[in-house]
Amino acid sequence: MINGGTTIHTADGSSVTITPIGLEYDLNTRNAKGETISTVRMNADDLAALIEEAEKLQPW
Repeated sequence: MINGGTTIHTADGSSVTITPIGLEYDLNTRNAKGETISTVRMNADDLAALIEEAEKLQPW
């Protein structure tokens, strides 16, 4: 899993930051202006399921 946090930048300037918080993870989405659009907290199993579903849609 993600240990130190990571930010993914999109083509339109938006970003998704995944930050570990204890045993859970915060997913923070920001628009191109840097404004927070949403924050979601999930456990490691939920994050793994999200990544797995994303890989089904767009295999990397």
